Parts: sequence; C-alpha cells; structure tokens
Amino acid sequence: MNGFKLAPQSVFTFQFIFVIFMTALLPVQPLFAQKKSSKQKANTVQSTILLAENEKSLYRVVIPAAATVHELKAAKVLQEYVLQISGAVLPIIESTKDTSRYEIVLGQNERLDELGLNINFNELKEDGFLIKTDSLRLIIAGGTEKGTLYGVYTFLENYLGCRMYTSQVKRIPQQKRIALGKINDLQIPAIRFRDVFYKVAWDAEYTDWHKLDHNEKGDRTDWGMWVHTFNELVPPQIYYLEHPEYYSLVDGKRIPTQLCLTNSKVLELTIQNLRKKVAQNPAATYWSVSQNDNRNYCTCDQCRAIDEREGSPSGSIIHFVNQVAEQFPDKIISTLAYEYGRKAPKHLKPHENVNIMLCSIEVNRDKPIPDDATSEDFRRDVEEWGKIAKDIIVWDYVIQFNHLISPFPNLHVLQPNIAFFSRNGVSAMFEQGNKEVGGEFAELRSYLLSKLLWNPALNVDTLMNDFLQGYYGAAARPIRTYIDEMHAALRKSGANLRIFGSPNDAVTSYLTPALVKRYEQLFDEAEKAVAQNPELLERVRIAHLPLHYAVMEQAKKNFSGENGVFIKTSEGWRIRPDIRSRIDPFTDLCIRQGVTLIKEWSTTPEEYRSAMYRLFSQGMNEHLAYHKKVQFISPDPGKLPREATAMLTDGVRGSHDYAFNWLTFAGQNLEIIIDLEEAKPVKRIESAYHQYAFWLTILPKKVEYFVSMDGKNFEQVADIANTLPIDQYGGQQRDFIADFEPRPVRYIKIKAYTLGNTPEWHPGAGRPAVMRVDEIVVE
Repeated sequence: MNGFKLAPQSVFTFQFIFVIFMTALLPVQPLFAQKKSSKQKANTVQSTILLAENEKSLYRVVIPAAATVHELKAAKVLQEYVLQISGAVLPIIESTKDTSRYEIVLGQNERLDELGLNINFNELKEDGFLIKTDSLRLIIAGGTEKGTLYGVYTFLENYLGCRMYTSQVKRIPQQKRIALGKINDLQIPAIRFRDVFYKVAWDAEYTDWHKLDHNEKGDRTDWGMWVHTFNELVPPQIYYLEHPEYYSLVDGKRIPTQLCLTNSKVLELTIQNLRKKVAQNPAATYWSVSQNDNRNYCTCDQCRAIDEREGSPSGSIIHFVNQVAEQFPDKIISTLAYEYGRKAPKHLKPHENVNIMLCSIEVNRDKPIPDDATSEDFRRDVEEWGKIAKDIIVWDYVIQFNHLISPFPNLHVLQPNIAFFSRNGVSAMFEQGNKEVGGEFAELRSYLLSKLLWNPALNVDTLMNDFLQGYYGAAARPIRTYIDEMHAALRKSGANLRIFGSPNDAVTSYLTPALVKRYEQLFDEAEKAVAQNPELLERVRIAHLPLHYAVMEQAKKNFSGENGVFIKTSEGWRIRPDIRSRIDPFTDLCIRQGVTLIKEWSTTPEEYRSAMYRLFSQGMNEHLAYHKKVQFISPDPGKLPREATAMLTDGVRGSHDYAFNWLTFAGQNLEIIIDLEEAKPVKRIESAYHQYAFWLTILPKKVEYFVSMDGKNFEQVADIANTLPIDQYGGQQRDFIADFEPRPVRYIKIKAYTLGNTPEWHPGAGRPAVMRVDEIVVE
C-alpha cells in the first residue's frame, strides 16, 4: 500500500477545501462504474445540467404513479440531501403530471416510455441501477428491490461528493451551484447478497447507503433460520433420552452432537418441525438445515457408507438436505460446507433449491487466497462446489475471534479474496466481523468491505485514504502509516495470520517490541495532530485501543522483566508502571465506546480489568514451591508438553486468555506431587483453574490437598468442592485455596477431579471435559 501524504490539517479545513475543489472541477466523475456506455466520453468538462444554483432549482423529482416503498424513499432521500447541499428544494411529483424538460426521473417510471428510453430492467435484477443524463433530464432507475434507492445514494456519493463513513460521521459538501456533465453509469453488483457483520454497519441508513442486506438489528429478513440448526430442528432435550439413535454414533456411542442423517425418523422430524417454522414466517425464503458447531458427525454404517462413496462427510449432509429440499420446492434450503463437511461430494449434487454456505474458517489471512500455498485445498473446494451448486454463499472471516480488539493486519487481503470468490461463481457473501461494538478499525473495515462486495475492482488505497481523511482528519497520515508499516512487517516476516491467533503469536512478526515502540510514536503524532478537536481525538484513541491491548497481553505472557507485568527492583517485585497506567484508560474508553466483549462470547471490559487487577494483586510470588520439581501421576507426563513439569511452579500466572500460561489436558484427573527439597513450615496451598464451558473447559468437581514429610504417607489438609455451574459460558477463573494450621512439610500432593464427559444438554454433549490448571502456590 502506498503511503498517505497529506499534510496535517483539521477535518473542517479539509471539508472546506474539498467543497472548493468539487465546485471548481464540476462535473464530478464517478468513483467507479462497472459498466459504461460506449458513447460515454471520458473527462467531460461541459456541463449539461444545472441542478441547483443560489438555493433555487428548476428541477423536480418524478416518481412512478404506483411507486414502491423503496422508490418513494429514494425520492425523499434525494430531496433531503440536495436541500442540505444547495438549499434548493426539489418538488416530488407523480409521473401522471405534465412533462417538463427539467426532471429527475426515478425508478421504473412511466415517463421512461414517454421519452422513448429503453432500459433493460431484467439486467438490473434486484439491486442494479442506471444513472444517466438525457438532454436536460437526469434518470436514476433501478432494479425490482432497492436498485433505485442504491442509485440515489451512489449519485450523492460519486457525483455530489457526499460520504457516509459511519452512521454518525457524514460529509455533505455545501455548494451554491450543482452542475452535472454527461453521465451514463450502469452498475450491477458483483455479489448479489452482501452482508457485513459489524455492529457499526447495522444503522438503517448506513445499510442502504452501502447497499447491504440486513436490517438495523443485523438480521437477514429473507432468512428464516441461520446456521447450526440440527439441534433446533431435532432438539436433544426432547428426543435424546428415548431415541439416542437419532444422533451421532461416535466411537461406538450415540451422543447428541450431530444428527444421524440416514435415520428415516430424523428426516421425518426435520421436515415436520421445519414446516412449523415456515408457517410462522412464510415470507422468509432461506431456511438453514445445517450441522451443529462441532466435529462429532455420525459414523454409523449407513452414514459412513455414503461419506466414503462421496469422499467427504458432505455426502451424507447433501443426501439428507436434498430430501428436505424436495418437500419445500418454493423455499431455498441452506446447509453448511464447514470444517468436516467443507469438501464437496464426488457424485451427489445439491438440488436446485439447495444453497451451500461455504466457510473459510481455516485459511490464513496473511496472503490472499489465490496466492497462498496453504489455501490450495480451500481453493479446490470453492471450485468444486462451484461446479455442482447453483447457489453459494461464502461465510468469510475478517477478525481475530479470540481477541476482538487486537491488531489484525488483514486489510490487504480483503479485495483479492472477494474478487476470487466473485470469479468462482459466488453470488452471496457474509463477512463476519464483530457482532459487538468495536474491533480494530471496525469502521474502516465495514466501509471497505461494503464497497468491495458491490465492486471488487475498486482501488482499496483510494477508498482507504478517503475514509481516513474523512474520519480522522489531520490524524489520517500517521494512522495510514501505522496501517502500512504493520502490514509490511507481517509480509516481511513471512508469518501466518489466523483468526484464532493472538498478539503473542505476533511478537516476532508485526508486534515486535521495536515495532510496538514505533507504532506508539505514530499514535503520539496522530493525537497531537487532532489535540484541539475532542471528537477526532476520541476516534484516534479508539484506534489506539488495539495496540494498548496487545502490549498488555504480551506483558502477561512475558510476565516479568522489561516487557512483562512485573519488574524486579531493589525493593522486590513491582508492577511495571507502563502496564499499570494502561488498564484503567483502556477499560474506561471501551466502556465509553460501548464495547461489550473483548473476546468472542466472553470477557467484558470490566471483567478484563478485574482479571488484570487479580494479576496485580497476586504479584510475582517466589513462594515455597517456586521453581520446585513437579512429579505427574496423572495425566501421563509423556502426553504433556515438555515444559509441563516446570510451568506449574514458575511464578507465571494464567489470566483470562486460556491460550497461554495454562496447562491443558482432557478427560483425566490431575494428580501431582511437589518436592520442596527440604522440610519447611507450610500453612497455605492454592491452585488456579480456568473455565470456558462452552468450549469444554470446565473446572474440576473438587480439589484435594495433602502434605507429607517422607513422600509416602500423606495427610489430607483440604477438600474443596466446586460450586460454579457449567451452563454459564463466559470465561472464569477460580483459585482453590486451603488455609490450615502451620506444620513442617516437604511434599505436597494435589488431586483435582475432572467432571468426566459433559452431560447430554451441553453443547459438547458426551465429550470429555478439558481441565486447565495454572500456578501451584505454597506458603
């Protein structure tokens, strides 16, 4: 990406200069046009339409006699914005009124026939549009749904210089004179269904301006059910106990993780229950009949036979979904090509009314899909599904799930990835960002994705520079430099960028200590550039949040030393001031902005602050067991990481992120012995555990502590039961603490008892619980 080279200036100065610039260079040329008439002349300089001058206009807006809701809205939007731009009022009349030379003709209008203008509305379909000048008239005519409304917003943006960066940040240039040159701008979206799943994009006008397919709640009104629906269609809580055969056979046992797709009764129940849901929402076209969010699919003889024949578990899925689709010929039945079912079947083809939702969850984000050697399998799957499916929607991912606010330099892959999908027959895309408020450059990402889903051929640099200048004002240049340098560092490192990564994975690539210092300098520069503008300063500080977060996460991983949480002084271990000074401003700004979660499904800003303060209070503790040898009785030490014997007594505490500083194993009890090397007076033992129940990490049922002098004869000093439920799916930590009368002790034994397999009602039904344990503290 090229550097952004505008001199620092206030956003107000920029807007004033922009107005002068736009007025001087009229007529305004379109930012892009997917198709243009061969008669269109480039760089037209002669004005043909004087739309408004000195707060007056000869023009009126003509709507069809039976205008649709969207055509009526298009007329009112055009009227409102022209008034704001020029002060001129454009009357709105129906096409039944007398004809005038000075008309803006909107929609599928009778006036078009009167004028002898032949527009191919079949070509425009639902959302396409034509913006065209004809003599002194301006025509904005669109497809059967929101095409005309989209045409009006494009006219405002590309020809009148308006922008909508977010629902709260618009640019509406003031012009005494609006003059237009010849226009012949035909646009048909490359992607038919376009959804950007960022909360910042859920505003109703933002949605229409940027041509997205969701409502103000982020819902897709044309969809009756939306992914992972097997449990909803055949609920385990109703059927599993009496009919375990309805569910997956895994390792010889029926568990309610997925459906048995060759069981005729399952098919009957699915169709029956789906009919009820369709009856409750008959207007919806798309209905998802799709796998649950786990990998335990059925391996019974019948399901396995189909999957082996088709070369993929998608075989039994398509076999089942086709049968459901036959019963709903006027609906589209959607199913997932996701994880184990991503590969297309060899012989089966989805029925005409079956939609394939293909998910890109596994691919890297450091390189575009077409150029990434590790994405070869995914490219093949896209191509293979494209050969057999008539209707494909891609579920793409553009954020780091485990760390929603973390730096994630993937902006360079957005355009080539969307273009790749478009070339391979993908007609619908769902770009999953952050369903919560916030996320790194959420506003910028939403803006870019919306534009690119409409036209993947757009110049991303131009779009980005325009957004940054409009949204950050004089801080645009250092922020653009920050983006460019971080992306360049990732590319230079050759490291992978994955949606389930963390800032700690980037410590040798785009978040090295030296680079972090450089980024901090750029944000200092950005804040100084807008220091006199509180609104812009707040936006810059919000953009800075991900870097603060990365520094704190890396400090927790390092734990001690120059880049850790704690630093050793002549007075002992102390909290590093740089870390202590970040947590409160970080949390407070998250709360002001409306951020609800730091991680997907868990960790509010206040919970994050609490976790940090917990860490501060525990400190760097060189306790009696510090760096002492740990002997594992259970689980088998040969199946644990090499550092397991040291990590439980290394003084480094785990925190809210389960990905580091926690020893993890599944389906077994913990039993360890620690040798203090000599007898010492002991009065307190504690051990910490992590719960993230939705993803099978569950606290032990109970923890027992024992002490001994000889390592053979142990006395129990505590038996602590867990009282936290496993149906609260956020991240939680618990310290199991035992205080007792001091006594001489050399050996400590700890037993933590696993829950075993999860119960039937749990999302991970029947699977072994995972235990995560951290520091053992002896005092």
